[in-house]
Amino acid sequence: MLQIFRKNFGLKLISVALAILGWAYFRFATNPVIAARFNQQLSVPIVAVHVPDGFIVRYPEKQAVVTIASNRGTAPAVKPDDVKAVVDAGNHSPGVYNVPVELVAPNVVVQSLSPASETITVERIEQKTFPLELHYTGEHANIVAASTRVSPAGAVLRAASSDLEHVTGVRVDVGIPNAPGKFDAMVRPVAIDASGVEVQGVQVAPNLVRVQVDFVGASH
Repeated sequence: MLQIFRKNFGLKLISVALAILGWAYFRFATNPVIAARFNQQLSVPIVAVHVPDGFIVRYPEKQAVVTIASNRGTAPAVKPDDVKAVVDAGNHSPGVYNVPVELVAPNVVVQSLSPASETITVERIEQKTFPLELHYTGEHANIVAASTRVSPAGAVLRAASSDLEHVTGVRVDVGIPNAPGKFDAMVRPVAIDASGVEVQGVQVAPNLVRVQVDFVGASH
């Protein structure tokens, strides 16, 4: 008899552990008083509010992690859409500021909020006009552009001052065909820096321009 008991001791131990876990779940998880004590952690986007017209606000942290404990007894868990984390950019001229991250939420008890503050950069949005430059891609030595037309001939750029100062030109890329022919298409102009790399965060208007090119043989 003792041998049988020893032989099944491991299985019996597992059965007892599972029984205890099951009892604990139904005892505590279904108890509204105890369940209300459990913290709820949410990740919510951080949004800048009261941004003055003609300005842009930048900040490194885009998400806030908030730990809350509901104080509404048996009320359902708080949804992420019910909670907002904001940084107030009102009354700030261009510059760098450290501002608190404020939580807009329903009737909850906040246990923690991270980050508690943000370093925001307030910049003025500026505008500048650039002529459009055709840039041919591909290598076909026997094909050349005989005539070109770009309409309109320039583009208006809008961006934060720190982005706009990196722009050295606006490029329109056109691929050289394998044979002579006419190219007539709408192409997206791209704001580039001194290295020919696209500068992100720049609004180019119009976003499409008409490019017409007559490609002929090199002997013409």
